[in-house]
Amino acid sequence: MRALHIITGLGVGGAEQQLRLLLRHLPVDCEVVTLTNPGAVADGLVADGVRVTHLGMAGNRDLAALPRLVRLIRRGRYDLVHTHLYRACVYGRLAARLAGVRAVVATEHSLGDSQMEGRSLTSGVRALYLASERLGRATVAVSPTVAERLRRWGVPGPRIAVVPNGIDLDRFRFDPAQRLRTRQRLGLPETAYVVGGIGRLTAAKRFDVLIHALAQLPDNFWLLLVGGGPEEHVLRRTAHAAGVADRVLFTGERPCVPDGSPGPDLPSLTSAMDLLASPCPEESFGLAVVEALAAGLPVRYAACPAVEDLPPHSAPAARRVTGGPDAFARALVAARAEGPLARTAPDAAHHYSIARSAARLMDVYAAAHSSPSSPHGVSSS
Repeated sequence: MRALHIITGLGVGGAEQQLRLLLRHLPVDCEVVTLTNPGAVADGLVADGVRVTHLGMAGNRDLAALPRLVRLIRRGRYDLVHTHLYRACVYGRLAARLAGVRAVVATEHSLGDSQMEGRSLTSGVRALYLASERLGRATVAVSPTVAERLRRWGVPGPRIAVVPNGIDLDRFRFDPAQRLRTRQRLGLPETAYVVGGIGRLTAAKRFDVLIHALAQLPDNFWLLLVGGGPEEHVLRRTAHAAGVADRVLFTGERPCVPDGSPGPDLPSLTSAMDLLASPCPEESFGLAVVEALAAGLPVRYAACPAVEDLPPHSAPAARRVTGGPDAFARALVAARAEGPLARTAPDAAHHYSIARSAARLMDVYAAAHSSPSSPHGVSSS
């Protein structure tokens, strides 16, 4: 089977990195088209041996990109087209059908109750999404929570397949030597209790909550924010105004691991942390939480379908925090008082192995490719 993956961009982000990891485990001949921004993840895909084409789309309304994409799909003679993220789903599903490809699958990576990929869920956004959804065979939801949101939108249940995001468990296994090296490299004091926050620095992620919580905590609490984004300058100002700028470290996107190969340097950074905090109130999955669990970290989160969709015993060190900075400050103090945990991955992390997710996606591909007349989904959790 030859498959083309179409994604809006390939900068450093959860959906983009998930695509790269997934392609390493799919037994399919895959190529990738990015509509815009062929960034660090594009470099990583190329290093993995995947062909990446930049379509050069100028903006959301660059309709001239559509015939270019149709021609590219026709030339590639693909058996299946798989789209990722809103703009790529709208343009990619239409282009695939115009090019004669009927096996079209889309993954919904980031659908919240009130926003999708940072855009408000207006009636126009929803109508365009639903119109393009009808052109595909299946829509993949990254969690049962997202599947339920899609059903409420009006996507028929049989068209929805639940394929959770996956992680490379071995890569995130805790390494005490790496912890020491990374903390020294970052200039963290030996006695520092390091609270981590991982994700794009956008307003929706609410990392300002952690900064304000830090201002209520003793001086040996530090905050390590991993990621880049448009709100970094705002968060830096917030840290200065709160009087904790000297205890907040910004790593940036960290596009490369220490040996220079493409890919985010997350395992060494999670090794350096003592706890991960995720204050975002609206998540589709919670990949950073699962990666932190794989590193054996305790987690305090505002919303995380990946944890909430599993039995409580699957992730005993992951607990929900309801409220703002005050609630997170209390939760962080209480977590530290419990003492350090054994840095081993709980059942929840094993549940989300990338090999398992790739196998489920292959079931979706087989159903989409084998049924020329009717749409199918593979509903699983």
